[in-house]
Amino acid sequence: VQRALEATTTLDEIMSAPDQGIPSSLLARAGCVAVIPNVKKVGFIFGGRYGRGLVSCRTEGGWSRPSFVSITGGSFGFQIGAQSTDFVLVFVNREAANQLLGDNFTLGADASVSAGPVGRTAEAGTDATLRTEIYAYSRSRGLFAGVSLEGANLATDLEANEDAYGAPLGPEELLLNDSGRLPAEFATFV
Repeated sequence: VQRALEATTTLDEIMSAPDQGIPSSLLARAGCVAVIPNVKKVGFIFGGRYGRGLVSCRTEGGWSRPSFVSITGGSFGFQIGAQSTDFVLVFVNREAANQLLGDNFTLGADASVSAGPVGRTAEAGTDATLRTEIYAYSRSRGLFAGVSLEGANLATDLEANEDAYGAPLGPEELLLNDSGRLPAEFATFV
């Protein structure tokens, strides 16, 4: 429940930022939207990233029940600091959305990810090479400069899905249809 509330608050705050929100034209054609608040990144030579959130996909009847996800990643190199970042990932084509149906995938390797256009009237096309599958929006607090999701692993949190729905539901059962019980706590997110 707490994760759903944090994801809902994050999405509301990013969308209400004056002239800095996700373009409505992009959301109108989005296949799926993932919200992962408070992704922690720490590093001193070796670095790590971890966060948990929700994803919902467009269905014939609206939006699917949310599936819980986690994001993890490691890095090596000259780095020092700590950071907390809220992410919204907008999946703009079916191939990218289909990646969510597996157990996990790597952003930047299995699906291309780019910084998303901002502003209410921004044109939400694809990148110059027509390969962007996911647009990433972020809001950071901390000491790291720059935010990148390349190489991060996005995985279904099956344990959280089971806790939330009372049954071991995978991403296919949750993201491909709009039927089934939606706990009241998650209705605001959807």
